[in-house]
Amino acid sequence: MLIRNATLADGRTRDVRVSGDRIDTVDEGLTARDDRVVDATDKLLLPGAIDAHVHVRQPGYGHKETWATGSRSAAAGGVTTVVDQPNTDPPTVDGDAFDEKFDLASESLVDFGINGGVTADWDPDTLLDRPLFALGEVFLADSTGDMGIEADLFEEALVAASDRDVTVTVHAEDASLFDADARERDDADAWSAFRTARAEVAAVERACEVAQAHDVRIHIAHTSTPAGIDIASEAGMTTEVTPHHLLLSRDDLDELGTHGRMNPPLRSEPRRQEVYERVVDGTVDMIATDHAPHTRREKDAPIWDAPSGVPGVETMLPLLLAEVRDGDLTYERVRDLTAANPADVFDLPSKGVVAEGNDADLVLVDPEDVREISGEDLHSKCGWTPFEGFDGIFPELTMVRGTVVYDGADDEFGDTHGESVRQH
Repeated sequence: MLIRNATLADGRTRDVRVSGDRIDTVDEGLTARDDRVVDATDKLLLPGAIDAHVHVRQPGYGHKETWATGSRSAAAGGVTTVVDQPNTDPPTVDGDAFDEKFDLASESLVDFGINGGVTADWDPDTLLDRPLFALGEVFLADSTGDMGIEADLFEEALVAASDRDVTVTVHAEDASLFDADARERDDADAWSAFRTARAEVAAVERACEVAQAHDVRIHIAHTSTPAGIDIASEAGMTTEVTPHHLLLSRDDLDELGTHGRMNPPLRSEPRRQEVYERVVDGTVDMIATDHAPHTRREKDAPIWDAPSGVPGVETMLPLLLAEVRDGDLTYERVRDLTAANPADVFDLPSKGVVAEGNDADLVLVDPEDVREISGEDLHSKCGWTPFEGFDGIFPELTMVRGTVVYDGADDEFGDTHGESVRQH
């Protein structure tokens, strides 16, 4: 394929030739050979997004999402690599569970990584022998799957990961600092009142202290507080922010109801604004979705009974591109947040940048094609979104290692399958 006159994230206009599964040439005035030629005049060509935090739900919860449906949703949103978390059934805490999930992931349309989990029943010997993307998310408080662990087991996991040079991803909340008085409430905001901001901040601080003591690099998942982000950054650790913590706050809960329950919960509007500032100024390393689909019926329950989590893998890049139009972000910053930085943090040297020799993971978008996001138009099995009515800019074309996996003009998907990024 020859993509002509594409605008890259840094504003340069270039032709990009794809040969096999790699980017062959990035230059001006390339001559067509036996290529399929795509006219990208006035269009933006980005590296495929790497979503380092998704919950595909298989095995165990395929009624919510499968590798087939979740990866289609990813491809339609310009995500070419997804990283699945361990809180499935069975949880991915030993070699056999990893192998079962790996077999299911062969149905993925996009490239994938699989994280290993830590519980009292984990088997580090067999688990760490597998091609893990990372260890975690390691839950410091219970979330979906009830995989919260004690401090001594967390320290043990850090030591084991350090011995194998495996990055540890941490879900940082301290359950001892949850506000029990909020349990007396039944409004939509009660969940945010219960899982307090200080519970996250304290857990981030403690996790970073333990990591530094053992000289281990950790990555703090879905940070939702400016203080937590600052603590991790000052400690030399990396952070991610979700689109929902970036763009939604407790002010939206009257409309979202229990569909706005997630862990960590939505924060106050002032905190959201401060988190946004840290995303813009470079303090935050990446955006990752914590894509956590549940059915509408499951979410339509009382606040203390509804499951935590919202879908997001298909809307991350479209939302961020729409934010650029509003002047809050640049295309270069979006590239770094969604592709270049995740590739760097998690050691994916052939991904994340439109450059010669890299995997041809490419996303072509028309920056003028702004659409209103609707859950009915998305491809996740759960069929809803917390961003109903938001503006989004969706891909015209998504490629994974040189193969078109999504054609936005016809809403058609390829029939290929992705590969594990740790074996590719």
